[in-house]
Amino acid sequence: MKIYLATDHAGYELKEKIKEWLTGWNYDFEDMGAYKYNETDDYPDLIRPAVKSVAHDPENSKAIILGGSGQGEAMVANRYQGVRATVYYGGSEDILKLSREHNDANVLSLGARFLNEEETKKAIKIWLETKFSEQDRHVRRINKLN
Repeated sequence: MKIYLATDHAGYELKEKIKEWLTGWNYDFEDMGAYKYNETDDYPDLIRPAVKSVAHDPENSKAIILGGSGQGEAMVANRYQGVRATVYYGGSEDILKLSREHNDANVLSLGARFLNEEETKKAIKIWLETKFSEQDRHVRRINKLN
């Protein structure tokens, strides 16, 4: 599985930490930008390449995208066929588990302004390690999205 990373300025520093964690956890990933901090960048321009990569191979790839709240980034992601983005900016970790178990989410959109490093690290680990349940009712519902 390949993981694509993308962010705007709001998540740039946190994305750099995520790269360290993914390396330590032996995940194959590609940094799709931003490659430097630029407070005037626009999240659609930076998120789109990572999301398109997932859309081309939704069964074998995932993306972790970041922004201030993660909301706009998820809106960009969910415009693409085969992409199912979930937003997390704190709160119950059950949201992360359910997004994978029930919805087979393949994009995790994180609200960088609402999460500290430890919360982010834990959220990513839970999301990556939780498997899709493959129950008929969930498969049926996901197929209706497409």
